[in-house]
Amino acid sequence: MKPAGDELRPDGGEATAGYGGHEQLLDIWRADRPDAVVVAVSGAVDGLTAPRLRSALAVALNRLDGRSVIVDLTNVRFFGSPGLRALAESAEQAAAKPGFLPLRIVVDRNRPVLRPIELVGYDAILALYHDVEDAVKDKPLT
Repeated sequence: MKPAGDELRPDGGEATAGYGGHEQLLDIWRADRPDAVVVAVSGAVDGLTAPRLRSALAVALNRLDGRSVIVDLTNVRFFGSPGLRALAESAEQAAAKPGFLPLRIVVDRNRPVLRPIELVGYDAILALYHDVEDAVKDKPLT
């Protein structure tokens, strides 16, 4: 029997290894698309779960091949300062890559995520989008 974390998501994306979604506070999965690597997150990003987000983003940044990394946070219900640090560190890691493409963060109007980003001024340094397709097309929030 395979661990729950080894299974593919219904959308064909790959679940993060070793973590089943039902017993965790945070569910993260990655979809390798031809045009982007999408890391989708749901649940709560706090001191306990932010290291998993940071790790998933590091793996995604190592799989780029000229594609951008899109972080979909629209299903996050709590986003604390450790999550902000994970985004900032991942953005720095992306900037250090050859052929730099900034992280594209999908927040839509999800206040638990958007408000902390705005409060610390990260909306000035992170590329924010309404949905994944807008992020792929590089149509930021207005």
